Amino acid sequence: MVVEEQNLENGGSVHVVKGESHFRNVVWGPVRWLKMLASELHWSFVFGVVSLYGINQGLGGSLGRVATEYYMKDVQKVQPSESQALTAITKIPWIIKPLWGILTDVLPIFGFHRRPYFILAGMLGVVSLLFISLHSNLHLYLALLWMTISSAAMAIADVTIDACIAFNSIKHPSLASDMQSLCSLSSSIGALLGFFMSGILVHLVGSKGVFGLLTFPFGLVSVVGIVFSEPHVPGFSYKQVNQKFTDAGKAMWKTMKCSDVWRPSLYMYISLALGFNIHEGLFYWFTDSKNGPLFAQETVGFILSIGSIGSILAATLYQLVLKDHPFRSLCLWTQLLFALSGMLDLILVLRLNLKFGLPDYLFIVVDEIVSQMIGRLKWMPLLVLTSKLCPHGIEGTFFALLMSIDNAGLMTSSWLGGVLLHVLKVTRTEFGNLWLAVLIRNVMRVSPLFVLFLIPKGDQNTFKLPDEIMGEDSDEEDEKEGTRNLELASLVQAVDRR
Repeated sequence: MVVEEQNLENGGSVHVVKGESHFRNVVWGPVRWLKMLASELHWSFVFGVVSLYGINQGLGGSLGRVATEYYMKDVQKVQPSESQALTAITKIPWIIKPLWGILTDVLPIFGFHRRPYFILAGMLGVVSLLFISLHSNLHLYLALLWMTISSAAMAIADVTIDACIAFNSIKHPSLASDMQSLCSLSSSIGALLGFFMSGILVHLVGSKGVFGLLTFPFGLVSVVGIVFSEPHVPGFSYKQVNQKFTDAGKAMWKTMKCSDVWRPSLYMYISLALGFNIHEGLFYWFTDSKNGPLFAQETVGFILSIGSIGSILAATLYQLVLKDHPFRSLCLWTQLLFALSGMLDLILVLRLNLKFGLPDYLFIVVDEIVSQMIGRLKWMPLLVLTSKLCPHGIEGTFFALLMSIDNAGLMTSSWLGGVLLHVLKVTRTEFGNLWLAVLIRNVMRVSPLFVLFLIPKGDQNTFKLPDEIMGEDSDEEDEKEGTRNLELASLVQAVDRR
């Protein structure tokens, strides 16, 4: 493998992996591609990404999603709007991701910045899910508390692996898209398997039994912490933690004031928040409405698993065709397609598919595949952009801040969707205005296009922050740490060097 440095027209440079780049773009052999990533980035990083994104978040997340929906509907017996609002609360740990990011950056445990947090996250997830699974007649708000703790466990593990991705995206800019493709493919394949098994498992062991099975993916998170390759930081002075928290806050504020950072961050929040998530209303209609499809548990899981194929297709399409396109043009077309794909739900709710001779089962499978594919295509360039907005020294913290903004947008979308369902009086038994909720959601999906100017026009492979934001000694740091396979430039080390 030969790595060459090519000069750009603007005076910068980018490292291009000859031979392998051509192979990935044209043939994209998965095994050889994974070996290349493991060789360039270290095998424990690839194992961590596959374990967390593929098994914990993909497989476990899909099982948990279906189990939570049936748990709230059949065990706790709440209304769709209430379920929408309550499940959004469990996303709060994802909004405070900067806290987890700062902790992993400035507070090593036993001399390690990453490994102990993986182990801690796995233990929290196992304990919280065991409580939900084994406790009979658990009060709604206690169940919500344990769900939130398990969500916090996943968020802690996520921010830790995201820090590694952010650092490697800066250190290996030519591999940034490959890393996001690995994350997306792992997540999509895991979700495919998880959704396929979810309905069957809910039918066999119930939603509480599925929560018990989810302890195994969290156990694997702890295994990642045990095998993860990371340098030891001896002699850390814990008396400096307060100062380093302050330094982290100042560094984040300095970066956030840069227009190249706050403008795309604002767009990402708006595009997510105005998407009006009304999934719970549709889920109740799919399973309970006399005028709806009345899908069984196994059917719901199978449909969602087929929909995951759309995510895999999107990740493949992005890797082969779209990863070199400018950010703004990609966001324009994917947002338009995202709004149009929502019309399939409207056709289904109005039962127009039956008038055209298309059975519910076939139509909703197509709907799910298209929706998942467009949603993934819309999300991937934003993830690549996010990974490139992180300055040296606080990669984990700042990537967590940007992702928390995105998660705040998702939570806002869920709450606004819950309010919409409540205002339109969509309940467990009344779905007369569900079509109107779908139509309003589709119209709102177009609105982010009015602020598309916030997204940079730059190419995905060459876009970078100004040098004064990235750090004046970033090139020197890269040379110093060139022999390390997977060491994040933590805030502790940056402060000590100064």
